[in-house]
Amino acid sequence: MRKVIVIEHPLIQHKLTLIRDKNTGPKEFRELVDEVSTLMAYEVTRDLPLQEVEIETPIQRGKFKVIAGKNLGIVPILRAGLGMLDGVLNLIPTAKVGHVGLYRDPETLEAIEYYCKMPIDVAERDLIIVDPMLATGGSASMAIQFVKRENPRSIKFMCLIAAPEGIDRLKQDHPDVNIFTAAIDHKLNDHAYIVPGLGDAGDRLYGTK
Repeated sequence: MRKVIVIEHPLIQHKLTLIRDKNTGPKEFRELVDEVSTLMAYEVTRDLPLQEVEIETPIQRGKFKVIAGKNLGIVPILRAGLGMLDGVLNLIPTAKVGHVGLYRDPETLEAIEYYCKMPIDVAERDLIIVDPMLATGGSASMAIQFVKRENPRSIKFMCLIAAPEGIDRLKQDHPDVNIFTAAIDHKLNDHAYIVPGLGDAGDRLYGTK
C-alpha cells in the first residue's frame, strides 16, 4: 500500500484558504491554483534520482548533482486539471504532457471517458496525474486506469483537496499510486461535493456554471 502525503507548508495552506473563499474571483482563483501547484510540485518531486556530473565553476572543476533521467510527464484530468498544469510546468518545463478527458454522469456519478492521449514515449516516463479535487475518486481511479494501459514507469496523483471517500477509493483500486494533497476535508455531501471544499473547481477556474 502506497502513501497519502498531506503537504502542510504554510504558504500552501495560506493560499489554499484564499482558493476556498467564495469571494475569490476566477482571475485570482486561477493564479492561486497555479501558485499552489508549483509549490506542491516541490514535494511531489522530492524523490527524483540524482547523479553526479563534473563541471567547471568560475573557480575550479568539481563534481555536482543533477537530476538523473528527467523523464517526467504531467497528465491533467480535463478540464479542471488544466488549472494545475502550468504551475507544475513552471518547475519542470521539460516534462511532456498527456491529457485524460472524463465527465461525471449526473445520475450514477460514475466517470465516463471521452479523451485520452499520452506522450509517445510514455513507457519511459514517471507520470504525475493532476486534478484539483479528489471527491468520490471515480474520475481519478478511471484516469489512472486509462494511463496504466500505456505502461508508464510510475504514477503519482496530485490534488489540492481530497475527501476521505476518494482516498479510500484510490487505495482500493490503485494501491501502487501515492496521493499528494494539500488538505483532507471532512466528507462528501449528497451531491458528491467535498465539504467544506471549494465548490466546483472547473466552474471557478473558468467562470462557468
